[in-house]
Amino acid sequence: MNIIHPKSWHIPEREVTPEAIFMNRRALVKSMGFLGLGAVAAGALPRSVLAQEADPTANLYPAQRDDRFTVSRALTPEKDASTYNNFYEFGSHKRISDAAQALKIRPWSITIDGEVDNPQVIEFDDLVRKMQLEERVYRHRCVEAWAMTVPWTGFALSDLVKMAGPKAGAKFIRFETFEDPDVASGQRQFWYPWPYTEGLTIDEATNELAFMVTGIYGKPLPKQFGAPLRLAVPWKYGFKSIKSIVKISFVSEQPKTFWQTIAPSEYGFWANVNPNVPHPRWSQETEQLLGTNERVPTRLFNGYEEQVAGLYPDLKEKSLYL
Repeated sequence: MNIIHPKSWHIPEREVTPEAIFMNRRALVKSMGFLGLGAVAAGALPRSVLAQEADPTANLYPAQRDDRFTVSRALTPEKDASTYNNFYEFGSHKRISDAAQALKIRPWSITIDGEVDNPQVIEFDDLVRKMQLEERVYRHRCVEAWAMTVPWTGFALSDLVKMAGPKAGAKFIRFETFEDPDVASGQRQFWYPWPYTEGLTIDEATNELAFMVTGIYGKPLPKQFGAPLRLAVPWKYGFKSIKSIVKISFVSEQPKTFWQTIAPSEYGFWANVNPNVPHPRWSQETEQLLGTNERVPTRLFNGYEEQVAGLYPDLKEKSLYL
């Protein structure tokens, strides 16, 4: 059994996993045993991370950076961001980068349905070529109180909304990831409500910050980041940014999301970053910058208050941050 020596900024899994799940320790240990920890050679990424399969959209990268979306923080080193990942489909620990390489991302189709004028099933490679790709540097804040700054490549979610043509009854968007327990051993954990789902309001989805990610660090998105298509909503905690999307449904009622189903008192629908509203089991006042020993103050809406505060007129409403 590999032994992990945590970094100073690492929050133990026992402090992160909802208590109802953590109590089943024998099952949790058994599920973690399916995966290796993917040791990293000094100063290098694992070969499985570097040797990504041939990508027919690779010629689209790097995309032009949109200078409207930049931050003052330094970029997180790629080797740190690429080897410390949350992707519960492949395990509840962070060293899932090797295990995630088992995910087959070609062919990959996305279903767009629900209250729309243009329901369709579209191949990812066709979708990405329909959209105008650009690079945006975003802060990313995990609910576990660590943070990173990365250059995502992708397209505005509002462009996909426009393509779908939502009807008047569409008030929310529900996102769904793949389900394949033969490949993703974490999905064999029966106590989780697979597949992973998330949701936004239409107003959130059409905000200029909402971004559909197809790449990072000037290259197609590696599998451990949620290839080939994931969401980035940088004013919310990271679990809202669903990975490996296969279905996008426009619905009239607020969808029940993955973590909300598991622990609604800890992981609610809104999940907006707020240093003044603690998680029930830890403070959100500060965050640890990934790959460093630096802890910095957390900012309201992760520093994006100017762009998104108008979506939430009552900023005193605590439920907006759960």
